[in-house]
Amino acid sequence: MKKLINDPDSVIADALKGIELSDAGVRVDHENRVIYRAEKTREGKVAIISGGGSGHEPLHGGFVGVGMLDAACAGQMFTSPTPDQMLAATTEADAGAGVLHIVKNYTGDVMNFEMAGEMASDTDGVRVETVVVADDVAVQDSLYTAGRRGVGLTVLMEKIVGAAAEEGRELDAVLKVAQKVNENGRSMGMALTSCTVPSAGKPTFDLPEDEMEIGIGIHGEPGRHREPMASAKEIAKQLVDPILHDHDFRGPAIVMVNGMGATPLIELYLMYGEVKALLDEAGVEVVRNLVGNYITSLDMAGCSVTILRADDEMLALWDAPVSTAGLRWGM
Repeated sequence: MKKLINDPDSVIADALKGIELSDAGVRVDHENRVIYRAEKTREGKVAIISGGGSGHEPLHGGFVGVGMLDAACAGQMFTSPTPDQMLAATTEADAGAGVLHIVKNYTGDVMNFEMAGEMASDTDGVRVETVVVADDVAVQDSLYTAGRRGVGLTVLMEKIVGAAAEEGRELDAVLKVAQKVNENGRSMGMALTSCTVPSAGKPTFDLPEDEMEIGIGIHGEPGRHREPMASAKEIAKQLVDPILHDHDFRGPAIVMVNGMGATPLIELYLMYGEVKALLDEAGVEVVRNLVGNYITSLDMAGCSVTILRADDEMLALWDAPVSTAGLRWGM
């Protein structure tokens, strides 16, 4: 295993130090491993909080800042943050208007966020609402979930919901936007290689050079099936078709072609061209897009596709100013 680390046991702590040193827009609670905006959430604004296992950067810490998250908890590698971490983030970020938790649908995340929300409500009187992102069409249940996994749509939701909160909308209105995004977004991914967790020191699964895994999860979970390597055009079709079969996306849409961590941008742009051609043919009008690494799986090679059917409200919130390490425009 070759990695730019000091010790497998200190990777997350060391990375959080680097994040704080590199970004003047955030501050880090190193004890609880929570990344906050440098400036405390303004009074009367709904706080948007997310988090999850480390190894998916820039999700979630890279999306803390104006127009997106107020705080993000960094769990252990591929492991949910603890309830105590989430409680600290929730009570610290609350500015009197309540808190929305954005949770990817993994059993540990859902349980720990729920416990933290109950504790914040019972002990500190903080109103907490939750949206559970469940957009992966590849599998209904996995090693980590009851129901569909939460994957790429999380990025789009954090941007759109973060903008709604930035406008000063009340918690119920922000929650309604989150639910609308959840209902209208779907994703699917694939892998060319496994990822290697530093503490394990070896790939999570074996994938022969001439094969690919279709429908993988972001923790290296198995997908729908394994098959011989194919062209980008064929791979794009295998990702796009199941998404289009699952929901009516005709009309305006936001599309993300996301890298899993080790795929060069030239290949991601190539894949976007193939995805766009399929969507044009299907009557999906791509009006906004993201191409790059936004929700990764350490050093896995591969990509995922996310499609969000977007109305005028969602597009306006998408275009609203954002200033984070992972997304920045309009400022």
